[in-house]
Amino acid sequence: MTLISTGAPALPRTGADAARWPDVAALPRASGARTAVARAVVRSALNRLPLRVRYAGQDTVGLGGPLLAVRDPAAFHRRIGAQGLIGFGESYLAGEWEADDLVGVLTVLAEHAATLVPGPLQRLRELWAPRRPASQRNTLAGSRANISHHYDLSNELFALFLDDTLTYSSALFRSFPAHRSVLAAAQQRKIDRLLDLAAVGEGTRVLEIGTGWGELALRAAARGAHVTSLTLSAEQRDLATARVRDAGHADRVAIELCDYRASTGTYDAVISVEMIEAVGEEYWTGYFRTLDERLADGGRAVVQAITMPHDRMLASRHTYTWIHKYIFPGGLLPSVDVIDRITREHTGLRTARREGLAPHYAETLRLWRERFTERADAVDALGFDETFRRMWTFYLAYSEAGFRSGYLDVQQYLFTKEPTRR
Repeated sequence: MTLISTGAPALPRTGADAARWPDVAALPRASGARTAVARAVVRSALNRLPLRVRYAGQDTVGLGGPLLAVRDPAAFHRRIGAQGLIGFGESYLAGEWEADDLVGVLTVLAEHAATLVPGPLQRLRELWAPRRPASQRNTLAGSRANISHHYDLSNELFALFLDDTLTYSSALFRSFPAHRSVLAAAQQRKIDRLLDLAAVGEGTRVLEIGTGWGELALRAAARGAHVTSLTLSAEQRDLATARVRDAGHADRVAIELCDYRASTGTYDAVISVEMIEAVGEEYWTGYFRTLDERLADGGRAVVQAITMPHDRMLASRHTYTWIHKYIFPGGLLPSVDVIDRITREHTGLRTARREGLAPHYAETLRLWRERFTERADAVDALGFDETFRRMWTFYLAYSEAGFRSGYLDVQQYLFTKEPTRR
């Protein structure tokens, strides 16, 4: 556990497995002064928000709205004082606060993220916000470990809440709200749009960077394309390979356990769906250069990318967050500005089309979250405990809130390649 301050010792808690969840099972070390500052800042911020915040045994603050019930105010403030937003998330894992409408509460917080912390304290971010550990850098070895942390959890786990296509990215709906019964069709609609943008058809040579569980490769092969698909997840590689074989496309699709930086050859189309988020800022230029190098002149590159506002990206890019610690180590969302700058200055790729689909991702996440909640007993049967379920519920709700608030967006890019100058 990263210790932000010294003073009061770590205290044992009940509920979470201490061996598996040490930072949830025990309260962190925190000085009384730091906890007092956190209490004052948090109460002041919450009092100005359209929320109802009920402190157990105390009072209710806020301007009205979704209810955030703080069961253990002392632990809640101590965690935030010691770990900031990591502590806020860990406090939820520990059951120290609840919300019947978790997405609603997190959406309000996301909408006001820029003003929650007073300006003077924001300028001291480098002092109070933990920095990302070097161990999470996306080197060749680091990338494989980071990807494995999330995607190699269990194919069976993902199958519990994804649709039959096993697609783990934003769908494309016809209307809102959407019923779960249309999710598979909405995912296939999204994939078909990406394939259309890339002009994939009979004989097209396709490089896919980020296989997932193989649905895009399968649909490209059904069009007559020849697909090389790269992944760093052994679990995904094995299941995607089996799906390709079962569909009768083994002669058209090769699933390789390979880093994008080790790819070779040239292709008519390069497609990468929600993979840049795992690349890391220091490697973004190399990622787009790889797309450029793998793409034949006149070819098309299609990228689906989750993005965040440029100013927020700059402010948070070195910060170690709850998402890094528990869900996506090494990840960072780019901004539209930085994608435009890198492709323009460092590659021959030129943006021919870009479209944002934030409402579609919010709806996709809602359907995943509801299904995950419904299948709690099945999650338990796979060996994942209550703390894990709270962690993933928080992650899915947190992500949904990001899109509903406008803090996050998801872009579909079409890049064309300028002819190589000789």
